[in-house]
Amino acid sequence: MTQILTIALKISVVIFMAGNLLELGLRLKLGAALRGLRNVRFVTLSVLWAFVLCPALAYGLTRVIPLTPPYAMGLILLGMAPCAPLLPMMSDKAKGDLNYTATFMLLASAGTVVYMPIAVPLMVEGLTVSAWAIARPMLVLVVLPLVIGVVIQVRSASTASSLQPFVKKVTGVDTVLMLILIVVVYGKGFIGAIGTYAIGTQVVFFSVITAASYALGFGLPRSQKSVLSLGICTRNCGAAMAPLFVAPDVDQGAIVMVTLGIPMMVGFALIAARVFARDAGP
Repeated sequence: MTQILTIALKISVVIFMAGNLLELGLRLKLGAALRGLRNVRFVTLSVLWAFVLCPALAYGLTRVIPLTPPYAMGLILLGMAPCAPLLPMMSDKAKGDLNYTATFMLLASAGTVVYMPIAVPLMVEGLTVSAWAIARPMLVLVVLPLVIGVVIQVRSASTASSLQPFVKKVTGVDTVLMLILIVVVYGKGFIGAIGTYAIGTQVVFFSVITAASYALGFGLPRSQKSVLSLGICTRNCGAAMAPLFVAPDVDQGAIVMVTLGIPMMVGFALIAARVFARDAGP
């Protein structure tokens, strides 16, 4: 029974990743997202935080906090995967610039596909998986659905508008199912994490990346800083889990650590969005 539920969870994660990226592509205003790429300061800070500072912080925490190897593995993978699909909703709550939200999601999606296959074999000890084994699901689950959505949007905005609510609804139902399956399959693992350093380490990690990315958004307008901070605070847990699903004999503790990041990032993102919205004024 557990094996069947685990397979069902993997399928739901695939639908979650592909569905969210397809839905993003269907509503992505490519012109606005590409215009944001001309902002050198925003792009530089986004790439620096997403693919240098966050992974470095996660890796550093595993060296100073006595996490068990599976928890350390999960934290490093979380550190490598920026930007959850819920970023637009959080940016809207924070009164952030939605055009730059699209820019950040485009950067994060493309960067994750290139970065993780290179970085995971180098930084994650105990994960015996090749770069291509990591790149393959990234290409299928991140690049392909995003490209399909963007092509439909560019060719026929009306078709994209009619498809987007359906894709969003299906993905929403799948998200609820995925969360239920996570609790059923890894519930004992969550309970086992209580009393370890896993939860406390994640609190430190999310606190630092949320506050520091906003405070150190040098020269950016508030509306862009909030997008940067929320994009860094939210983690693409599906992308972080992908290497664990293709590697052999992975300790469940690593998957538990990644899935713990889901409620953690939602909580921090909601708090941050509320603070940013208050700073923005009426």
